[in-house]
Amino acid sequence: MLTNKDTALPLTADSSLETLASRAKKIRIRQIGSSGQTHIQAEFFIEQQTFHRNLSTKEMQNLLELCFSSHFTRGEFTGTKATLSVMISKRGTITLCSKETADTEQIIGGHDRLKQRLIPEGTPIPFLVNLGIMTAEGTVVRAKYAKYRQINRYLEFIQDILPQLEARAREKNGQPLRIVDFGCGKSYLTFALYHYLSTVKKIPVIITGLDLKQDVIEHCSLLARQYGYAGLSFSVGDIAHYTAELGGIDMVVSLHACDTATDYALAQAVQWNTPIIFAVPCCQHELNSQLDKNTTDRKQPNTKDLFEPLLRHGLMRERFAALLTDTLRAELLENAGYRVQLVEFIDMSHTPKNILIRAIRESSREESTNVKTPSQAYRALRDAFSITPTLETELFASAGADTPPRDS
Repeated sequence: MLTNKDTALPLTADSSLETLASRAKKIRIRQIGSSGQTHIQAEFFIEQQTFHRNLSTKEMQNLLELCFSSHFTRGEFTGTKATLSVMISKRGTITLCSKETADTEQIIGGHDRLKQRLIPEGTPIPFLVNLGIMTAEGTVVRAKYAKYRQINRYLEFIQDILPQLEARAREKNGQPLRIVDFGCGKSYLTFALYHYLSTVKKIPVIITGLDLKQDVIEHCSLLARQYGYAGLSFSVGDIAHYTAELGGIDMVVSLHACDTATDYALAQAVQWNTPIIFAVPCCQHELNSQLDKNTTDRKQPNTKDLFEPLLRHGLMRERFAALLTDTLRAELLENAGYRVQLVEFIDMSHTPKNILIRAIRESSREESTNVKTPSQAYRALRDAFSITPTLETELFASAGADTPPRDS
C-alpha cells in the first residue's frame, strides 16, 4: 500500500498511470489469480472512487519509481515472512523498517483468495473432495472453509515436529512410523496427517484410526482403500482395549476425546513410552464436579475464601476447571520425561479455541523422573483443591504404585 502526500490534481476518465498516481490518496498493488492465471493489478483510491488497472511487470516498476520519486511518502510491502515499510521525509531521507509478518499465510490471489497453505487451494485432494471440503476442481467449499483452515492449522503443528519425526524414521532404518489416532471420528485430520507425511513428505508411516462408531469406521476404511492409502487403516475400538503391535507406537493422537478419555489416551501413550503425543482435550467435566464437591472441604487454609468469587459462578468454574485439568496433565507428562507445550488449537466444531497438548519425549521412562513421585509443584496444586485427576490414577496404576499421598 502506497500513501500520497498530495491529492489535489485533476483526473479524467482515461487518465494515464501517472495522472492516476498523482491523484490517488492510496494505491494498492497486488497479484491476483483468475482462471488459473496470475496478473498484477493496481488499485487507485481517489476520493470516493476506486480505479483498477492491470499492469505488466515493467509498468509496475515504472509506477513504483514514479510514486517514490514525486507523489508518495510511504509504502508497505508484505511478503510471506516479513513486512517492509518505506518512509520518505520532507527532506528526501528514506527510512526502511522491516518486521516479521505475524501471519505467514500470504494472500497470493485477490479474486480467488488463494493462500499459501500446506494443503493449498486450487489442487484437488481426493479425500477433501470426498469429504465435501473441496470441489473436484480444488476449490474449497465456502461452508467448509473453517474446517479447511483447521486442517491446515493442524498440519502446521505437525510441521513443527518434522525434525523429531524424521529422526525417529531414521532410527527405524526404513521401517514405517506407527501412529495411533484415538477417537478419529470422521477422520478429516487423520486423512490429512497421512497425506502430509506419506504423500507430501515421503515419510513411511502406518496410521491406525480408532473409533467406536461402526458406520464411521466402515466409511473411512472404504475411502482409504479408494485413495490407495495402504498405510492407513481404521478399526472399531477404544483406548482401553487397544494393544500396541511389535515395534511400539511412535506417535499417539487424541483429538477431542471427551472428558477422561483424554487421560486414558495420555496414560496409554506414557505406558508405551511413545516419543510424540498430540492431544486436544474437550469437555473437562471431571475436575469441575470435584471442585463443586470439595468446595467446603479443602485442607489448605483460606483456599476456599481465595477462590470462592471465581468458583461460585458456574461458567467461570467450568473454564477454570478446564485450565486446571490441562495444567495438571502437563505437569504429569513432564514428570514422566516429556517436554510439554500447551498451544492454542483452532477448532470450530466444539469451541472457537481449544488447547493442544504437544508432548515430546526427552528421555525414556527408565531415564526420566521417577513416575511414582510427582513433582512438588503438581502436588501443591492438586492438594490445594483436594482433587484426584484420572491421569494421575492411571499413571501410578500402570507403574504398579498407589496414588501418592497428599502433603499434610
